[in-house]
Amino acid sequence: MKETLSIELKELLHSAEHTIKTRKGTYLFQEGREAKELYVIRSGRIQISKITPDGRELTLRICSKNDIVGELTLFTEQAKYLLNAKILEDGEVAVINKEELEQKLFENGALAFEFMKWMSDHFRRTQTKLHDLVLHGKKGALFSTLIRMSNSYGVKTEKGILIDIPLTNSELGNFCGVSRETVNRMLSELRSKEILSIHKGRIHIHDLDFLRREINCEECPILMCNIE
Repeated sequence: MKETLSIELKELLHSAEHTIKTRKGTYLFQEGREAKELYVIRSGRIQISKITPDGRELTLRICSKNDIVGELTLFTEQAKYLLNAKILEDGEVAVINKEELEQKLFENGALAFEFMKWMSDHFRRTQTKLHDLVLHGKKGALFSTLIRMSNSYGVKTEKGILIDIPLTNSELGNFCGVSRETVNRMLSELRSKEILSIHKGRIHIHDLDFLRREINCEECPILMCNIE
């Protein structure tokens, strides 16, 4: 589910001076590197992730057309990117220079407010997901991820909710911060209980309420509880 951008932010996005092509398998930026630009996706998909202390890649969200990527610290010297942006599909992004963005925010109070609100929403999403991982452990991480996937890609059917994108267990493991083997075991348990089924990489959740009960789901707004 996409968030609604304000008029001010939409005008900012249209002000990008140039675009660059992106190639699958490469990184638009990586955690810790100097942050000079913000990006608006014109086409393709980009995975936003963070490396955990034990070296595992934790996927936080998948971004697509019109999403903004490049969370960075503004109005600071030698700002660094906080996350990684891996290209999942060939595409194109529009580039907004950090210094020019700072100047526009300095000159336009309404725009500055909207941009700060957007940044705050993204940090809240990240913190919420990390909270799920820490509070509920491996099982809770998987259940939370499945719930978020259903909010982002779910299609209602007679048998429940179909997550309408193919996912490997390794990809699910990246979203949960656990190994592929652990995901295999937990999915097998859910299949045996008929909580879900899997066909050609697509997960069909038959009892979403079970997943919610198991992690004491607080029914957060979908805007905060999704993968996008």
